[in-house]
Amino acid sequence: MPWYEILLGAILFVTSIVLIIIVLMQEGRSDGLGAIAGGAETFLGKNKGRTMEDKLVKITKIVAGTFFVLSLLATLIVLFIAK
Repeated sequence: MPWYEILLGAILFVTSIVLIIIVLMQEGRSDGLGAIAGGAETFLGKNKGRTMEDKLVKITKIVAGTFFVLSLLATLIVLFIAK
């Protein structure tokens, strides 16, 4: 197995772990849990939570796009270069 396949596999592995962690850090989209949230319903709490959630969504999109491109690149390398 060539060095570039090992390197690409390691990068894919790390990217997938990061993607899993970021997705697990995000809050669910379920409504009706206001009684559980408690003090987070203040104006500052809502804005702070929303901006952090927006950052996590943006990071998730970037990491998922990176994972997709790397997966496509790995497939093309295996199909056309590593024969």
